[in-house]
Amino acid sequence: MAPRAAGGHAGLVAAARQAGVTDVRVLAAIGAVPRAAFVPAAQAESAGADAPLPIPHGQVTTQPSLSAVMIAGIALGDGDQVLEIGTGYGYQTALLARLAARVVSVEFWADAAEHARRSLSGQGIGNVLVVTGDGTEGYPARAPYDAVLVSAAFPEVPPPLAAQLRPGGRLVQPVGPGGREEVVLYERQPDGLRRVRTLTTASFVRLRGRHGFQEGQA
Repeated sequence: MAPRAAGGHAGLVAAARQAGVTDVRVLAAIGAVPRAAFVPAAQAESAGADAPLPIPHGQVTTQPSLSAVMIAGIALGDGDQVLEIGTGYGYQTALLARLAARVVSVEFWADAAEHARRSLSGQGIGNVLVVTGDGTEGYPARAPYDAVLVSAAFPEVPPPLAAQLRPGGRLVQPVGPGGREEVVLYERQPDGLRRVRTLTTASFVRLRGRHGFQEGQA
C-alpha cells in the first residue's frame, strides 16, 4: 500500500523537526518546495508523506526528513556552490537551490535527469545545472565546491569528490555497502577529508560508477 499523505508541506516540516533539524532556512525550504512536482504522477497523492517513493530503474526518492538532515549537515550559505550526486527526480535538488547560489547535480540515468530538468524549470528554478554521467567522477568543470551531497552509498568517499571540494568545504555521504548506512559528515582539511560525525543511519541505493560499485558487482 502506498504511504498516505501526512499534512503536505506542514507535515514534512514537522517530520524534519522530529528528525532533529533546527536550521530555519532548511525548514523554510521544505515548507516552500512542492514535493508533488518532483515525483512520478502516479505518486503525487503520496508526496506529502515523509517516505521514500519509487522512481524508475529500481531507485527511490530520498525521504524528505532524511534530505533535510543531510542538507542541514552541509550548512549551506547563500553564496555557496554545491555539488549533488544523485539527482533523482529533483526534489532534493530544488531544496538545495533555495539555499545555495549554484547547484550542479549529476544523475546516472538520463531519463531521470531529463525529468528533473523539466520539473525544476516548471518551478522557475534556474540556478541548477543537471548533467547525466558518472557521479563518482563529480563535475570538475565547475569545481571547487563549497559542499558536496551524495545520495547513494559506497564504503568510502570517491577521490574525485574529495578533490573537487574546496578547503574547509563540507561533504555528506552514506557510507556502507548499500542497504544500511551511516550518513557521515566530512570536512576538507589541507591533508584530506576529516570525518566530523555521523548524522544519522539510513538505507540507500548503491553508488554506481568508476569510483563506486561496478556493474554486476555483488
